[in-house]
Amino acid sequence: MLRKEQDLTISLETFGLSKYEAQAYVTLITKGTISASELAYYAKIPRTKVYPTLLKLEKKRLAIISKRKPIICNAIAPEDAFDELIHDQINRVNGMNSVVTKLKCTYENSKKARGTEEKRYFNLSPNHVSSQLKTMIEKSKSSILVMVDTWGLNLFAQCKEEILHALRKNVDIKLILPLSLVGSESFRAIPNDVKIRISEITQNCILCDHSEILLIDSNNGKGVIFTSTQVLENNYAKIFSCIWKEAEKIGSVKEMGKNHVQEIFKIIDVLRENGLGFALNSTLCSEGKEIDWIKLLEKNGINLKRLDFEELVKIIDGGLQITCAGQIQQIEDDNHIVIESKMNSGKSLPWAMILDRYLNLKGHKTRLMYQNHSRNGEKVHIKITSKTR
Repeated sequence: MLRKEQDLTISLETFGLSKYEAQAYVTLITKGTISASELAYYAKIPRTKVYPTLLKLEKKRLAIISKRKPIICNAIAPEDAFDELIHDQINRVNGMNSVVTKLKCTYENSKKARGTEEKRYFNLSPNHVSSQLKTMIEKSKSSILVMVDTWGLNLFAQCKEEILHALRKNVDIKLILPLSLVGSESFRAIPNDVKIRISEITQNCILCDHSEILLIDSNNGKGVIFTSTQVLENNYAKIFSCIWKEAEKIGSVKEMGKNHVQEIFKIIDVLRENGLGFALNSTLCSEGKEIDWIKLLEKNGINLKRLDFEELVKIIDGGLQITCAGQIQQIEDDNHIVIESKMNSGKSLPWAMILDRYLNLKGHKTRLMYQNHSRNGEKVHIKITSKTR
């Protein structure tokens, strides 16, 4: 049988026909008037089963068979054959609806007596997860909290139009994702006004308006959506808030290439461990010993000597933005570089010393000066005094 005929056969089985009955009827309406032996051949029904099958079809008013041999059979037209059967099915469905309605009333009454409220969740096939996510984003009114891995980010990026629509409604959208995804194609598709931070995420959770949670399985793409579950929603919001506070801000570096962004965060990790302490010790050291910052980073797998000056300036500027709301300024006329931060915690000092050491390795003599302006933050001046030959 052809694929289309096979589909029809399976559909007829839902009407209560057996497999052989369904195959026989589809063959009859396809071939027209044929003999029982021909029916057995075309419908792929055993010869011993074809006559009993025809008798059953005749009893169900789906076929006509001759009373003499050779047995000839013909199908009754579908509009005549199934009219009564369809009405029977409709009556059955109406009866089932009536029973379900009564069961729901009984359930609601018992629920009130027990003092409980209904909690709902819906399983979603992979094909429906994307459309459900788009609907959730489009319906959102106040906030969207998103934690995603690679799979989840790809799905979220496909909702760009819905995200833009939500942003135009002043919906607050926060996104947490792993560093490895920064600079990817999906990452670049996320609109600029979405607030993004970096943390190690191994799950896909989206909470809209503190009322709906969508969880997505990265292994198979299936999803589950929870509604009317206040306890779960509140707990997720608290978990998200804690991770968001500890996550790294990404600032404007999201426009940079993936490799440079990841290099910035590697440097941040090294500086977080010992960078500020090394910087302070270096400035206070009376013996004039200096930390070789480039070597320190190389020991941690970060090679900055391969970069040209402009690339390094971009990396340092990005690192300053993330760690201390700072920036780097070049005053070319007098070979003067200023690194400034709105914070006066000393966090800009390691970045300045990295640049200073880089310039030394490139043959420049420099002079470095640190200024703490208390309420107005801090500045580090790097003055290029000469270039060695």
